[in-house]
Amino acid sequence: VPGFENCKMFRPGYAIEYDFFPPTQLTHSLETKRVKNLFFAGQINGTTGYEEAACQGLMAGINAHQASISQDPLILKRSEAYIGVLIDDLINKGTDEPYRMFTSRAEFRTLLRQDNADLRLTEISYKLGLASQERMNNVIEKRSRVEELKGLLSTTSVEPGESEGYLKSIGSAPLAEKQKVAQLLLRPGTDLKQLAQAVQSLKEKIKDFDEVVIEQAEIQLKYQTYIHKEQELVQKMSQLESLGIPENFNYEKLSSLSNEAKQKFTRIQPRTLGQASRISGVNPSDVQILMLYMGR
Repeated sequence: VPGFENCKMFRPGYAIEYDFFPPTQLTHSLETKRVKNLFFAGQINGTTGYEEAACQGLMAGINAHQASISQDPLILKRSEAYIGVLIDDLINKGTDEPYRMFTSRAEFRTLLRQDNADLRLTEISYKLGLASQERMNNVIEKRSRVEELKGLLSTTSVEPGESEGYLKSIGSAPLAEKQKVAQLLLRPGTDLKQLAQAVQSLKEKIKDFDEVVIEQAEIQLKYQTYIHKEQELVQKMSQLESLGIPENFNYEKLSSLSNEAKQKFTRIQPRTLGQASRISGVNPSDVQILMLYMGR
């Protein structure tokens, strides 16, 4: 395997009972806190499953490379990728049983969709040298065309007579007056491509757009209210992420902190208030106390 010419396997580790190192001993880059330049990935971190191991291997490999060339580590946020959720859960909460990545573990599921993975992550991959220029160009083109189509659907109106048959077929009330396509798509059961088949003028306007562009534009328009709400929540949470905590901070000097919070902060050593707030067993009041102290 290219890159592993000098690698030595000491013992195969598949399909056996295994021990693990508590993942709270890791940083977000999957580097161990005690041993610099040592990165852990996979079952050794208490996870189970192919995808869970593969994504950790990817991140640990990227960050080992970044460390070897003195570059900043790649850290994906909980709002950017399920990989970010998995790693953040492991290093902040630890695990008492084999960890699996369920979608229910993510609080920003509306943003972490399969259909927008390329829009979320390709640019990051491209900057690392993993995604090709062609792939990056395709994503730029897709993003541009999606915005173009959204603008078109937000300005194009449908007459009551044009849409009556289609709306009746899906059990939706007929229009009393003309309505913008973007607004019409908010109705339950409506489908842009089916609507275009019924409304000839709309069909002509969207005929030059690719299937993936039509799908993405429709999803963004249908769920824009929910998407915006989650984006606002991410923005609020990011304010905590920007408030750093000094390395090896002495939590014992904060007498107002609960004993449990002191113990967990000392053991895990969170680097931001956002990370501190996600540690299991830590109360909001403990985070407020920490925030007040850091704000001095």
